[in-house]
Amino acid sequence: MKDLCVPVSHFGDDEIAEISLTIGGRKSTYNFRVESFPWEVEDELSRFDDQISLSLARIERLKNAIRNYDPEWELIQIFTPGEDSKHIQVLYRKKKS
Repeated sequence: MKDLCVPVSHFGDDEIAEISLTIGGRKSTYNFRVESFPWEVEDELSRFDDQISLSLARIERLKNAIRNYDPEWELIQIFTPGEDSKHIQVLYRKKKS
């Protein structure tokens, strides 16, 4: 599979973007979606006294969000969140039927 990089303006926290793409003369259309999931675990911070526990809680929250996501979409990429991000963004592609 070849990759195509399409610059798109930055997405704010808690926003969804969908992109439809037609390649050349072929009538294939791909749908992509960038989804933002909560990355902070502030509601659970009192339970964590170290960075490892905090990181594991974030990862577990993200795993649950991905596991429960619409099954018509497949995970393509997880973006690295900024240092103070409250959300983490994930790229999905709609599965072909």
